[in-house]
Amino acid sequence: MEATPLLTPYKMGEFNLAHRVVLAPVTRCRSYENLAQPHNTLYYQQRAAPGVLLIAEASAVSETATGYPRVPGLWSDDQVEAWKPVVDAVHAKGALFFCQLWHTGRNDHSPTTGTAEFDDGAPPRLETDEIPQMVTDFRVAARNAIRAGFDGVEIHAANGLLVNQFWWFLDIGRVDSSQPLRLDRHTTDGLSDGSSSSSLENRCRRLAADVVAAVVDEVGAHRVGVRLSPFAGGDTDSTDAAEARALHLVRSMDRFGVLYCHVVEPRTRANGKKPAIPHRLSPFREAFRGTFIVNGGYDREEGDRAVSRGYADLVSYGRLFLANPDLPERFRKKAELNRYDRSTFYTSDPVVGYTDYPFLGQETQVA
Repeated sequence: MEATPLLTPYKMGEFNLAHRVVLAPVTRCRSYENLAQPHNTLYYQQRAAPGVLLIAEASAVSETATGYPRVPGLWSDDQVEAWKPVVDAVHAKGALFFCQLWHTGRNDHSPTTGTAEFDDGAPPRLETDEIPQMVTDFRVAARNAIRAGFDGVEIHAANGLLVNQFWWFLDIGRVDSSQPLRLDRHTTDGLSDGSSSSSLENRCRRLAADVVAAVVDEVGAHRVGVRLSPFAGGDTDSTDAAEARALHLVRSMDRFGVLYCHVVEPRTRANGKKPAIPHRLSPFREAFRGTFIVNGGYDREEGDRAVSRGYADLVSYGRLFLANPDLPERFRKKAELNRYDRSTFYTSDPVVGYTDYPFLGQETQVA
């Protein structure tokens, strides 16, 4: 088949990729007792192939960082050992494997409802003296990921989770701890610790840079990526100030020499039609000299355009790669895609909606 931009080889630092299609990190809630399981091995092995970059679902950096039920962790030796057979299986297929690291912060998902609601059961307000330990937790988890055999790590600084909360939300020293507070509102809301607004804002922004610096120091910038979502709630109505803060962080990452920057497009509402991708990431692309990965609503055609126009080096796919374990091959052959089943995204079943999506030539998946 004729090669398309999305399916051309790419060199990411010291890693040689067969094409530009990346498995995005997608939380699946199937790692019982916070340990990777044999069915996790099968899931990633199905999607592995020579020269493919896979980014594993987020692993919690500490016992208090999980936020979701049945997510893997990397804070203990047992978790390192549990990840090893998964990594070995992926490497045996010739793929590259990075592990996303996260702390969910106040974004607490109820094990019973699976919803992201800030309620009476949410974690308590974070105190400033807890911040150094959280930075250390990311450092240790990154070290553990390399011990488990991963090729590198991705810091999750997106989607309203801890690192994102500190440069998007003001989440320390607040009177009302029940709701997140936008940084651009901090001058009109009360602060309980007596800090000036400017120093508090700087401290919030600095957490992201401190986490990146610690992880880079631990495993090397050539093994580190960062995932960002620069837009408020994923929507297109992000403020100029918010985008400027994100751009500042991207420039900091560039100075650290981080391997890649993985950025989520703002969401658009389709109104029954295929949503158009806003393509709002050009300023971040221009500010970062490493590998630039885009995510959010891409299909094969949009991925081709992004690469051919230099808008991105790589394109990551979550739901499409979930439902199509052989997604790059389907793109190559322009084959029909399996439909994903939203109702099984976060169930705990080790097979249904997880490892049972068919490959090309197998029976068509019924949505």
